[in-house]
Amino acid sequence: MDILLHTGAHRTGTTSFQHYLRANRDALLADGTALWEPETLRPNMFSGLFQKERMQNGRNLQRRAMGRVKMHATQARRAGAERLVISEENMIGAPRACLRAGVMYPGVGERLARLGTAFEGRIARVVLTIRSQELWWGSVMSYAIGRGHPVPPPERRAQIAAHPRTWRDVITDMACALPGAELIVVPFERVAGQADVLYTALTDRAAPGIGAGVWLNRAPDLARLHREMDEAGLPREALGATHDGRWTPFTPAEAAMLREAYADDMMWLTAGADGLATLTEETTRDRAGPSLPGEVLTKGHEHERRPKADMARSG
Repeated sequence: MDILLHTGAHRTGTTSFQHYLRANRDALLADGTALWEPETLRPNMFSGLFQKERMQNGRNLQRRAMGRVKMHATQARRAGAERLVISEENMIGAPRACLRAGVMYPGVGERLARLGTAFEGRIARVVLTIRSQELWWGSVMSYAIGRGHPVPPPERRAQIAAHPRTWRDVITDMACALPGAELIVVPFERVAGQADVLYTALTDRAAPGIGAGVWLNRAPDLARLHREMDEAGLPREALGATHDGRWTPFTPAEAAMLREAYADDMMWLTAGADGLATLTEETTRDRAGPSLPGEVLTKGHEHERRPKADMARSG
């Protein structure tokens, strides 16, 4: 049984993709695909797996979590599944942890290494969806503010924009943690609203069509941010000088820095990513190509739509 991970990242259509998977669960099962997604996983499947080792009532919680994962994977295989699709963006960390640290997914390597151990080194493929850092951080911050978290101050936003950690570092950490797995990177700008394309990239299987074009979990626009900040008693002035539409947390110079970082990431991926990952731009996967993909900087919050949820479920 192949184990296939869809790890997000957050704010790249993960909720839409998981909605699509649930809508097609019966068709997937008929094709030999078992499915684990947040509604399956979040009650307790990974509970304790990513925490520091600790004992409770004489039991090691991390080892218990690993045993739980092994048991359920074995059950899926014995039930006849040819592949197990796991879609859960929190496998690589939570947005609030990124905001606290001021960097993208600081603990992703250790987290995926533990998953690799739990699955006994049998993870065959990992798919990571990325987007421009300028838009990703803006979406993460907007989502957090819309749920009552304070606006990061300008100096904090400047530190985030200037930090050297980019998707290249995240991808490198992931590849080192799971050296036996194929790592596929998909630009969100290429698959927004196309869950079926993402499914095929993950599984190499023909994708069912129900709900493939749904976009969920939209980050709040400026008008909605103002309403929610008013309700929470937070000062609108903390957003700084704003215009209608999407809130932009960065100065023009900071935004340009983040766009340049993403362009560098895409150039590295297009050139072959040092053999660590494969860039997928369309429905087929290709290694190094002659030019950068287009539209890498143009799409934003219109590709997300979803009701309120906590930050850990920010997709």
